[in-house]
Amino acid sequence: MNPFRALSATERTRLGRLRERGQTDRSTLYEVLDSGLICHLGVVIDGTPVVLPTGYGRVGDTLYLHGSSANRSIATAPGTEVCVTVTLLDGLVCARSVFHNSMNYRSAVIFGVPRLITDEDERMTAARVITEHLIPGRWANSRQPTKKEMAATALLALSLDEASVKVRTGWPSDDEEDYALDAWAGVLPVSAVIGTPLPDPVLRPDIAVPDHIAALEGRRVG
Repeated sequence: MNPFRALSATERTRLGRLRERGQTDRSTLYEVLDSGLICHLGVVIDGTPVVLPTGYGRVGDTLYLHGSSANRSIATAPGTEVCVTVTLLDGLVCARSVFHNSMNYRSAVIFGVPRLITDEDERMTAARVITEHLIPGRWANSRQPTKKEMAATALLALSLDEASVKVRTGWPSDDEEDYALDAWAGVLPVSAVIGTPLPDPVLRPDIAVPDHIAALEGRRVG
């Protein structure tokens, strides 16, 4: 796995508009995926497109997804073409003209055919990867899943072979004649930060906030 290997350039991943925002290093794809927490899985069910928000995790060039075994989107996805997206919002760009108002963002789009994971060892690995991506340290500090819980969970593996990344950064891009207008322009930074842990109201009073949870306070998400 070479993080500096160029991303694929297929008809589906080749950018049509604003090609200068496209990123070609695979390491940028990894950065977007590793920074996000929720992806959107798009699948066609009986001719109707359905988009499912779900948690995920990554190992190398494999993206792991999970959902209820009874979920139609998850059940339909294996063996069919799907699209997975992750978008991170970094700022609201205020331009002098309505047309040029924009957003600073990082986004990834992955196409492929996911594989339903059936090997029990890989299923447990995928569950651990997804858990650790969401809350680092949680796998070792929680009860492990039972066979019944695992049976109720479908786990998918999707290759990152066909993917594209698009990024916008910086200031407004106004028309030259608009720079003299009496209109404020700039960027409103946007960020999500993990706050102070809130204990479950029924938590035993002798259980303190564990180190792996305390360490997350103040961490920027995205």
